[in-house]
Amino acid sequence: MDVIEAIHSRRSVRAFKPAPVPREVLQAIMEAALHSPSWENTQPWEFAVLGGEAMKEVKEALAAMGQAGEKPRMDFPWPKFTGPYMDRLKVDGRRLVRELGIPKEDRDGMRRWRMSMRAFFDAPNGVVMYMDASLSQWSLVDMGIAAENLMLAAWHYGVATCALAAAVAYPDVLRSLLNLPESKRMVLGIALGYPDASKPAATFQSSREPMEALVTWHGFE
Repeated sequence: MDVIEAIHSRRSVRAFKPAPVPREVLQAIMEAALHSPSWENTQPWEFAVLGGEAMKEVKEALAAMGQAGEKPRMDFPWPKFTGPYMDRLKVDGRRLVRELGIPKEDRDGMRRWRMSMRAFFDAPNGVVMYMDASLSQWSLVDMGIAAENLMLAAWHYGVATCALAAAVAYPDVLRSLLNLPESKRMVLGIALGYPDASKPAATFQSSREPMEALVTWHGFE
């Protein structure tokens, strides 16, 4: 799979087969992530790759926090969207829920769906991305680039991913379980596993705005 094919075909997958991704495949994926560009080669990213019992403990701990009604205490403020950004969010969010077969009035079903995000959609493997608290918000750009490299490389190997802010909703829990110092800031969780194509949560494809809506050309005939 070449890079252009991977960019156009990759999607966020939210249903996984239980079989874990082999260690050697995960290593190849992480090697691609580590080759990401960064500001002045600062390489601000750090990764915790989860599998086996560690993955189980993290999923259970995060899910338990949600079930207990604990409010998220993220290291970075939760974004607030308005205008066209909120419109895009709502359109695809509602379409996804319809494809999942969750009726709008099914509050319990929606709650369970939101809870599943904190458990990495029950993926067999996961990655927690974090960076040092001494770094500025500019390093978050580099973190995003590394996340994209990771997800594209995973897709190349047939491994599906889903980037999850909900997976870092309780950073203190992650720091404790992963034995990380307080100086590390949790940025993003990524679910990894082989997609379960029998479920709509694995096949859903988000929409994209047309080029003319977002791209302007300057200096061309």
